[in-house]
Amino acid sequence: MPHVHANGIDIFYEAHGDPANPPLLLIMGLGAQLTLWPIELVEALVARGYYVIRHDNRDIGLSTKFTEHGVPNVRRVALMRLLGLRPRLPYRLTEMAADAVALLDALGIERAHVVGASMGGMIAQLVAIGYPDRVRSLTSIMSTTGNRRLPPARPEALAALLTPPPPNATLEQIVPHVTKVARAIGSPAYPADSARLQERIERDYRRSFHPTGPGRQLAAILDDGDRRKRLKGVTAPTLVIHGIDDPLVPVEGGRDTAAAIPGARLHEIEGMGHDLPLELVEEVADAIAGIAR
Repeated sequence: MPHVHANGIDIFYEAHGDPANPPLLLIMGLGAQLTLWPIELVEALVARGYYVIRHDNRDIGLSTKFTEHGVPNVRRVALMRLLGLRPRLPYRLTEMAADAVALLDALGIERAHVVGASMGGMIAQLVAIGYPDRVRSLTSIMSTTGNRRLPPARPEALAALLTPPPPNATLEQIVPHVTKVARAIGSPAYPADSARLQERIERDYRRSFHPTGPGRQLAAILDDGDRRKRLKGVTAPTLVIHGIDDPLVPVEGGRDTAAAIPGARLHEIEGMGHDLPLELVEEVADAIAGIAR
């Protein structure tokens, strides 16, 4: 699989479509490999005339891991941020944004349409904040601003996400564990097909099983804090996509994001939760292509 050494780490990526077309960078969320972007969505964006790149964030998939740093105490990180302090961490969310820009540099891409989902939406926001000349358009999907006053996740969704898999889990243990998470945070109107879901879990487990990475990524999310003031400086044309029925990042997070970014468009989807159902691929691809145009 192609990879580059950029920003001091190895970043593994895939590229789809004609390199002569406008580039579009997909940034995935917490603990998710690049494969969580449905290939159907990638192909739909390629069909709309884009050169689509998806990559493994640091500490997940095939990209560089930070296992030797251990897993931060996320409660301590949250408390320190509440007190206005910055904890020492293996890396911060701004470094993950710098990774995305370094990947563009390594691929010789000056400016790209940047699309992020969940934590990837936060990273995409930081790319637009810190590197405005590199962003043709910004799409933030099922993400938020870091505003602590927003409604929290539903308890069952948060519990499912934060419950770690068994240590040294086998594939037979991972399938029911990840299935439970997917069902808890997924779209109520578009439940994932069981056979397809199991196939995806098995594929991703065989590709890379790295259970400690999400804890470090979560600490980086908590550390970044409230982005609303920073988002007011975003100049890229911006689209915010959010499911009305998202149990993990309630729709208010998307509304807050759109309100913070000057001129941002908000696209809410009935029945969508915290995933990208196949039934919504065409709608999401049309929305992304619309802001990109």
